[in-house]
Amino acid sequence: MVTVQFGIDLNRGHRYSGVGHRTRIAQQGGPRIPSTLSPVAPRTLVLASASPARLRLLRDAGFDPAVVVSGVDESGVEAESTEALVTTLAQHKAQAVADPSGDAVVIGCDSLLEFEGEARGKPASTEQARTWLHTMRGRSGTLSTGHCVIDERTGGEVSGVASTTVCFADTTDQEVEAYLATGEAMAVAGAFTLDGRSAPFIAGVKGDAGNVIGLSLPLLRGLLTQLGISITDLWVTPG
Repeated sequence: MVTVQFGIDLNRGHRYSGVGHRTRIAQQGGPRIPSTLSPVAPRTLVLASASPARLRLLRDAGFDPAVVVSGVDESGVEAESTEALVTTLAQHKAQAVADPSGDAVVIGCDSLLEFEGEARGKPASTEQARTWLHTMRGRSGTLSTGHCVIDERTGGEVSGVASTTVCFADTTDQEVEAYLATGEAMAVAGAFTLDGRSAPFIAGVKGDAGNVIGLSLPLLRGLLTQLGISITDLWVTPG
């Protein structure tokens, strides 16, 4: 039985669903990234995550999703494997946000690093992050991201998981301490990320690099296809 190890995310204190709430989140200044794209997609794409990295991946790939934080409590969730656990958590997030009377396409994701049989989410303390980073030096782990896509129009729901092997560099104690001082380690699964300060400390990956950042676009395409949705139909038109 696998239980996620993570700290408390104080930004996940509320639950939202429905178009009205989505509009309010945008007005309140959620994790938005400037874009030159015009939001004219025929279907609204909703990201059930506060992750700016996932939002950036989707925007760079031609989407302009609304962001709705699910507020799902991840503590105590158990599963038989890390892959099953991230899939369950992704499902909970997407389901918490999906509006049965809506018309949007909702994406829920959750990432964990499996290292020596332990599923690692966000570290609970700086000391835990330090311990993790020391044990990972010169070794490898598997970053798994669960994806759940719900089509509010039809009620269809599909899920999948992408896993990528991450090879860590043999970092020095000085490098670890400098990285911890940035605070980044406390906000990301496994205490590292491929698109931030820790990028130089990752020797390489085997598999989808985007998955390590937080979302696998090839898997997303496949899940949308299962729902009868073409990923290109969700692109927004450049302004």
